Amino acid sequence: MRSNPRQSIRAPGWPFSSRPVRLAVLVVATLVAISFLSRLPAWSLLELRSFDYLSTVDDPLPPEDAPVIVAIDEPALAQINAQWPWPRRLHADLIKALRAAGAKAIGLDIIMAEPSSPENDAAITAASAPDLVLAGDETLIQAPQADQLIRTTPMPQFTAAGARTGIASIELSGDGTFRTIPAYRDGFAVMLAAAAGKAAEMPPAGAMIQSFGPARNYPTVSYYQALDPPTFLPPDFFRNRVVLVGLSLQNAPEIDKGGADTFATPYTVHTGKLVAGVEIQATIYDNIVHRFYIARGALPLVALAILVAAILAAATVWRSTSWLTLAAAIAAIGVFAAASFAGIRFVHVFVSPLGPSIAYIAVAFGQAAFDFAEERRNKQQITRAFSQYISPELVKRLTEDPSQLKLGGERRTLSVLFSDVRGFTTIAETMKDDPEQLTTLINRLLTPLSEVVMNHGGTIDKYMGDCIMAFWNAPLDDPDHAMHAVTASLAMQEEITKLNRELEAEAKAFGTPLHVLKMGVGINTGECVVGNMGSTRRFDYSCLGDSVNLASRLEGASKNYGVALLLGETTAFLVSGKYTIAELDRVIVKGKTVPAPVFTILHRANDDALAAHALFLQAKYAGELVEDDPRFDVMAAMIPELSGYYALMRFTST
Repeated sequence: MRSNPRQSIRAPGWPFSSRPVRLAVLVVATLVAISFLSRLPAWSLLELRSFDYLSTVDDPLPPEDAPVIVAIDEPALAQINAQWPWPRRLHADLIKALRAAGAKAIGLDIIMAEPSSPENDAAITAASAPDLVLAGDETLIQAPQADQLIRTTPMPQFTAAGARTGIASIELSGDGTFRTIPAYRDGFAVMLAAAAGKAAEMPPAGAMIQSFGPARNYPTVSYYQALDPPTFLPPDFFRNRVVLVGLSLQNAPEIDKGGADTFATPYTVHTGKLVAGVEIQATIYDNIVHRFYIARGALPLVALAILVAAILAAATVWRSTSWLTLAAAIAAIGVFAAASFAGIRFVHVFVSPLGPSIAYIAVAFGQAAFDFAEERRNKQQITRAFSQYISPELVKRLTEDPSQLKLGGERRTLSVLFSDVRGFTTIAETMKDDPEQLTTLINRLLTPLSEVVMNHGGTIDKYMGDCIMAFWNAPLDDPDHAMHAVTASLAMQEEITKLNRELEAEAKAFGTPLHVLKMGVGINTGECVVGNMGSTRRFDYSCLGDSVNLASRLEGASKNYGVALLLGETTAFLVSGKYTIAELDRVIVKGKTVPAPVFTILHRANDDALAAHALFLQAKYAGELVEDDPRFDVMAAMIPELSGYYALMRFTST
């Protein structure tokens, strides 16, 4: 009986065995979870933050007939040179100057609820008219006994003279950011629109603001300039314009420092700057006059968007999950954000992408978690069944592709390394009465060497006493396998040096014999057969071939040349761009008739020394060297790290 390849393999006892049933449960559970999460304050704040970012993407500029801001700013304070608050007669002079310049309506975002001097109050009274809006305020005072709403309005004599009252209070969200248009029917911006003869329809409850950029994005002039427009401003600058007057610092304060009559707005997420209250009133004015405000999506619309996202996620993972699930989730989140942005910009309705995004992620990754758990259980079953018989690396490959559970191999070019500790048989002989100490020494030796091999991407084939056989470029591809093998061999020598220092310190501390470890390494690169070798009952992942045999021979021959590392010809060629390579001899490989050169790596040799070494080899191959030839001593002085090699060559010369 065959299982359906479209369905995941179910482990025994796994709940919700049917994939469609499992997805349906995930969709329902996600919708229930979101319905509860949406009641949390943090959820609301995240939705508002998403509104901040989306509503300020390519946000529009203020309309052509946008209000002009007359800023009570630092230049004005310096020019007028009077203590704040300024005398009201100065504001009366400003109102007269603006009217004379052709202003259609004037909004003074300064509360004048308390009497000042009679002459100053009389000046404002004389300047009051239906085209003037004076700011009021509404404050909720909360006390243990009761909550009290206090409304502060301009002095009655100003409104009696014709001035309008506009409540300039705004409501901040839970994070202290202004986003929602005030619901006052006598709001400051509403009354200003009436004074200008504009039809301003009250937006629906909870309507959100469409900002027009950062602070000072509205046309702004300083207070002292507006007092004398012919001197400081272009002709007809205020002609038929709505003018708002209020505090507006030229350098908007940082959000964490606050400031007088300044607030965070959606654009604050980009700049970190607060916006002056008078600019916020201008923004509210344009929103209600031009109907730029953004209504919140109704609950049925939000619920529908979340449901569609959950169903879309279920359809995406209906057959399977993979790394493409993550890509699909990222794309879906982008689509939800783009749809929310389009709703803001073109329909003026905000549906947060948070709910649909969470719904998509919960369903898609919930199913991915189910699939991962099932796959993990299947892999664990394979691992438990075969880990006692085959190598851990092959177990990993089998869990990823069980079809490889068969005998056979493939031809690949590998870099094969053999390492062996010289004289270890003698060391073991001295420890024959203490096998525990010998075992400890072998473990202390093989552990760091094995770590080096694996850290450089090698595969450890086997341990043979104190010998390690490893190879690169299988089972995983490694284009730089020769380089990694050679780099690993040099790092292995460093680990041997560290271990020798530790053994020397221990020998001095405990008065025990010192065993100095020296290691020979042979590396060869060539074509091999690599794969599962063995019988039908027991096999391992290994490699075979002449290239493997040569690597083993190079390791054994390294002591005959007085060097710690011998390289085959192909290996030497592949690493010659990074390391200084020196040929040492030519050897006859079993089964071959042409001698193959062998090489080592030099760390301190200049070009002159290398050229002299090449001439030395020519003489060696030609049989021109004799035991008392002075070239042995000359070369040993020129390349000290090959002094052992030259001594051995003297001994073997004829």
